[in-house]
Amino acid sequence: MLRILIADDHTVVRKGLRQILIDHFREIFIEEVAEAESLIDKVMTTTWDVVISDINMPGRSGLDALKQIRGIFPDLPVLILSIHPEEHYAIRVLKSGASGYLSKDSASEELVNAVEKVLQGKKYFSSYVIEQLANHIDADLSKLSYEYLSNREFDVMRLLASGKSVSDIAEKLSLSVTTVSTYRTRIMTKTGLRSNSDITKYAIENQLL
Repeated sequence: MLRILIADDHTVVRKGLRQILIDHFREIFIEEVAEAESLIDKVMTTTWDVVISDINMPGRSGLDALKQIRGIFPDLPVLILSIHPEEHYAIRVLKSGASGYLSKDSASEELVNAVEKVLQGKKYFSSYVIEQLANHIDADLSKLSYEYLSNREFDVMRLLASGKSVSDIAEKLSLSVTTVSTYRTRIMTKTGLRSNSDITKYAIENQLL
């Protein structure tokens, strides 16, 4: 029996993904969680064939959870879902060890194909992402500044851009205020931005929120 774990903080999304999978796979067991900590707990205590996770959830991000899962279960296929454009997230997700990336806009058409492919030990990316990856090989000099951020710096930047204070972010990510301030300084250095309002404007312009 195929065992799939779905992690997304939106009930409607989870139910929609569940129905798509049930309609296609005859013998399937699906469990749902709504945040990253529960996702990690389930992965640690139960055997799964595939994990499907949103990139943005309460508490830790999907990328943060992916990193921890990859460190312990390197062969477990993890598909990442996001509402964000593929051009902004797919390469980062691939580098983080995901087995595939799906935008939520296309998930209904591509989900079954993606699951079948990762079950074969392959990676799943859309034709657009494959083209982007090919172009990425020779594009380092033209990278946007946010692409130089680590995953943690990227998470902190998005939270700053959404209006969160350093102390709010520290609590949300279970980090010290000093550590978050250090990340903020690195973000400023790598992007050339000078204030939180600059970060917000930059994130909006690059469709990172």
